[in-house]
Amino acid sequence: MTIQPGKKSIITFTILGLLSIYFLFQLKFSFSLEQFFPEGDEDLEFYRSFTESFESDINFLLLAVERKEGVFEKSFLQRFDSLSLSAQKLPHVSNAQSLTNVRYPLKTPFGLTTVPVIHIDEPDRYEKDKERILSDDRFVNTLISEDATALAIVFKTVTNLNLEQSQELIPAVDEMVAKYGFEDYHLVGPPYFQKEMVAMQQREITISAIVSGILVTLIMFLIFRRSWGIFISLCSIGLGMLLFMGLLGAWGRELSAMAALYPVLMIIVGTSDVIHIMSKYIDELRKGFSRKEAIQTTIREIGLATLLTSLTTAIGFATLMTSRIGPIRDFGLNAAIGVVVAYITVIGFTTALLVMFRADQIMRVNDKQSIWHRMMESSYRFTLRHPKFIGFASFLVVLICFWGMSLVTTNYRVESNLPRGEKISEDFKFFEKSFSGFRPLELAIFTQEGYTANSYEVLQEVGKIEDKLMGVPAIRSVASLATVYRSINQMFNNNNPDAYQLPKDERQFAKYKRLVSKMPANTSAVMVSKDQKNTRITSRILDVGADSVKRVEQEINEWVAANINPDIIDVKVTGTGLILDKNAEYVQRNLLQGLGLAIIIISILMALLFRDWRMVIISLVPNVFPLMIAGAMLGFVGIELEAGVAITFAIVFGIAVDDTIHFLSKFKLSLQKGCSIEESLHITFIETGKAICLTSVILFFGFLVMLFSIHPPSVTIGLLISLTLLSALMADLFTTPVLIRWLIREKEEGKEVLKTAQPPTTPSLKTS
Repeated sequence: MTIQPGKKSIITFTILGLLSIYFLFQLKFSFSLEQFFPEGDEDLEFYRSFTESFESDINFLLLAVERKEGVFEKSFLQRFDSLSLSAQKLPHVSNAQSLTNVRYPLKTPFGLTTVPVIHIDEPDRYEKDKERILSDDRFVNTLISEDATALAIVFKTVTNLNLEQSQELIPAVDEMVAKYGFEDYHLVGPPYFQKEMVAMQQREITISAIVSGILVTLIMFLIFRRSWGIFISLCSIGLGMLLFMGLLGAWGRELSAMAALYPVLMIIVGTSDVIHIMSKYIDELRKGFSRKEAIQTTIREIGLATLLTSLTTAIGFATLMTSRIGPIRDFGLNAAIGVVVAYITVIGFTTALLVMFRADQIMRVNDKQSIWHRMMESSYRFTLRHPKFIGFASFLVVLICFWGMSLVTTNYRVESNLPRGEKISEDFKFFEKSFSGFRPLELAIFTQEGYTANSYEVLQEVGKIEDKLMGVPAIRSVASLATVYRSINQMFNNNNPDAYQLPKDERQFAKYKRLVSKMPANTSAVMVSKDQKNTRITSRILDVGADSVKRVEQEINEWVAANINPDIIDVKVTGTGLILDKNAEYVQRNLLQGLGLAIIIISILMALLFRDWRMVIISLVPNVFPLMIAGAMLGFVGIELEAGVAITFAIVFGIAVDDTIHFLSKFKLSLQKGCSIEESLHITFIETGKAICLTSVILFFGFLVMLFSIHPPSVTIGLLISLTLLSALMADLFTTPVLIRWLIREKEEGKEVLKTAQPPTTPSLKTS
């Protein structure tokens, strides 16, 4: 028995779907701070060479436990001490430090000895211990909070902890803390972020797929009101998403924090294609054509337009590949592939299914058709009668948008990217409030000719910089080689807090230097390079925002230039926090580059399609409005422009241009059939306007699904895209016809076009 081509297509896609289910379970997820480093940046290259001499500043995990009545209580301290000792045995932890295992060095007549910072078993000494500890900058905001209600353990982890190691370490920490009965505890650090953000990604993908599926099912029910129509549309959309996710699994692509957008994008893009194809097929059947003729006409007319819209959407996403930030590049490539997969599924699978059904089996006929007809008729006549009003309103919108865009800020904060209402966000806020925060800030010190890191002159310069940093409000924790020498000086003065100073002269410095040379190699290596040429100042800065941190960096550089001897040391600010903050600069630059590239490519496509420069202008102008409105909304609402939000513009441009292409394609087809400009516009409104409105409504509610997200950038993206795509619909229905009447006034297809257009007296299209 010979299998028909349509059935072959259905069987092929069914097999591919089954294979995709298998590969769906092979999907990989990843999250790390290094993913967001801007590749090729000179500061990044410097930081990497810097870490080769020392160590990375993100190999840490902080654990804080609270006792709101105060931590100086015997039972609490004993349990915390046991917790600190157990922390040394955790997997992937090389060292753990807390106040209960820190000891003061003490000079005695019999040599050096040490005394505990906290005399745990002697409660009568707690008050004196507390007073001394809270006056010591080495401990406050690092190992103990300023109000003495929380203690912290600083874990040093192995280098470049991967996801599997993080997923092993964090549960071990939770289990250890529970064992010693601590209920109020907080974590912060790259391993914790890695585990929790990947868990969020997995949750977001699942939730967004379920909610989007429910939404699309409801919309398809309202549109078709027939079980077969709903079934065909949902099968097509679901299969497209399944094939895409399966392809990512088979390809071994790692999904980043932006992966939660994939289900929404695939469902929305697939829904748009399905509605255009099914609407056209039903229209052709109602005109009296056979199923075969109807599907051929649908593929020829709507298939071409859908191909163009898929290409332009894919180009919009692909422009993100110009970014220097890995997750954005990956999102752009994956999303572009997803759009192509959705198109192939609709053309190969949906059309094969459709040809098996009559119009009345797919959609219930009712008076709603006439409602759509009246709406589109009213819109058409409004554009005809009020072109000046539309032009003035468009100009006013542009002015308002320029004002809003001038207010856009790039003051990116880590907190803005953490999931709302989750423990990780509360923990982050706790460390920002009670300790020195999360963001590392490093200063690399390069000694000049004739000096080494352990030179007296170098130490004096480093000490001045350390004092300067301690005076910056956003910086709460500072450590350097000067810290070591200050501690030794304090030791030789009976640990008097007032003696926490650098050695007074070179003789005293030489005495202390001998003690430093006897320290364990791994301790000194943290501060001084092996060749003794470089040293470092390590600190933490609060999450005050990328722009604010940049101002702090500028303040430090200006102070160094004015107060530090360049013949002794050279200073450069670095660290992962600084590298991450540079994303803001590249986001702006890549955004303009990417959009510029997209506009050029799409202009070329429009020129090839319409072969008329005026149509290129008409196709682009309405799609600039949504971009400007998105930028203005960022400014007016005060949302920071960062890596996640930046992809909004690529999505808006890539999707918004779709409706314009459908509108202009129908307009061109009507012209080619011998209709006048005005008749072609009228036909386009009546026949294509409904599909454009339906897809825009679906896009609006589809992206609003992102409001269910706990990831703030995803919520922002969903809200921005939903609102701006509505503006794109308004531009297509009102601005585009005005531009057509304004620019296209001479002979078209051998027909003279009147300069004063008149509406057709009767509909040019048979409607149901």
